[in-house]
Amino acid sequence: MLIFKIVHRDEWDFAARGGEYAGSSKDRADGFLHFSMTRQLMETLQKYYAAEKDLVLVAVNEDLLGSALKYEPSRDGALFPHLYAPLPVSAVKWVREIGRDLNGGFVLPLDPD
Repeated sequence: MLIFKIVHRDEWDFAARGGEYAGSSKDRADGFLHFSMTRQLMETLQKYYAAEKDLVLVAVNEDLLGSALKYEPSRDGALFPHLYAPLPVSAVKWVREIGRDLNGGFVLPLDPD
């Protein structure tokens, strides 16, 4: 199954060159990398990234993350994937731009799964 990380493009480009993504400042402060499942993406974008630009969606094969990946309750008790280690670029299936529509709403890449 794929899980998803929303990342600023420049942060991802830096991580891709280094072979792993250590997380955003929020991830590092919380002690884990925040991920979303498909059904959680739009709410996550609207709640935490509403004013952000130049974002990419990183699709990750959860089977390649091992025991460092935990599903834990977060918003409204929903389970969210949290990674207690840097994200190895080798676990990434694809990276795609998160667009905006004419009204400024987010447009997820086609077929996020």
